[in-house]
Amino acid sequence: MRKYFILCLMCLISLMGCAHVEEEVIPPIVEPEVIPPSPLESIDLSLKPNEAGQIMVLMYHAISLEEDVWARTPDNFRKDLQTLYDQGYRPISLLDFALGSINTEAGKTPVVITFDDGRINNFNYLEDGTMDPESAVGILVNFHEAHPDFPLEATFFLTDDNFFGQRDSIGKKLNYLIEQGMDVGNHTQTHVNFTKVTTQEEIEREIGGQAQAIEKWLSSDYTVNTMALTYGSRPQEDALKAYLATGSYEGIPYENKVLLNVGSNPSPSPYQLTFDPLSIPRIRASELETDGLGLYDYLDVFIQYPERRFISDGVQSIVTVPTELIDQVNIPEGYQLNPYE
Repeated sequence: MRKYFILCLMCLISLMGCAHVEEEVIPPIVEPEVIPPSPLESIDLSLKPNEAGQIMVLMYHAISLEEDVWARTPDNFRKDLQTLYDQGYRPISLLDFALGSINTEAGKTPVVITFDDGRINNFNYLEDGTMDPESAVGILVNFHEAHPDFPLEATFFLTDDNFFGQRDSIGKKLNYLIEQGMDVGNHTQTHVNFTKVTTQEEIEREIGGQAQAIEKWLSSDYTVNTMALTYGSRPQEDALKAYLATGSYEGIPYENKVLLNVGSNPSPSPYQLTFDPLSIPRIRASELETDGLGLYDYLDVFIQYPERRFISDGVQSIVTVPTELIDQVNIPEGYQLNPYE
């Protein structure tokens, strides 16, 4: 009897113990916080980035069968592009350059390509409707297709109203350029010499009227806001010079965020204190009568003095410069200065 009682008691205790066993709770797995690496860590200082260096803005006009002071043959234009590519230059849009929005590949140098006047040899369609491979646009497109890391960036400054010389194709051409990421800019209605202009109204008609003449062909909301000064000229009266940048024509305002001069020397970096987007110098892309101020002259200068050349750090929001140049730079809002020894 006693054994039976003990046995029952043990069973009862066992049952009571089982009743109080709680289900084991497995704590959730807490992933460690992942802190993204700083963009600074991605910058390769062995490439010697210098975003206070100079940038070439190239000025072209015609593409023709014969080389001239203001014309390049198709083969010579191809040679220019290949030379730029081989020496580490990569095109960037004019507006991105002027605004300091530079995302050029690390170790490479941005270059800006511009064409004045909007001639048919800049952008031509053949009789069968295909693009002329010997025109400036045809050469640029074909070079980009062969070298995808050479961005398709160029700005074409247009004068008069028969843009690129084929009136039936104006809209098609302008919209093609914009769709491909290239740009069009203002070069006045009549290719006026502003040193001879004496009234506000004439300036506003030449600039505002031309901006409207270009924009009416565009199917997007594209705004013409860059201008290559004809002959590099400005009004003699200081009071009139402001209308090169802003004004209105027939009640419609215009604003040029960029004004380009005629060629002479490389431009300061957009991060340089001396940079002025309303007075950007250009280099004549020629090998004739350059007086030491042409494209190949400055390519040689940058080879001889590499410290003068803009070298990208590859990160748009960071401005990397050698320590000795930090007092020469102006850092845009939202950007970070990255000096190094």
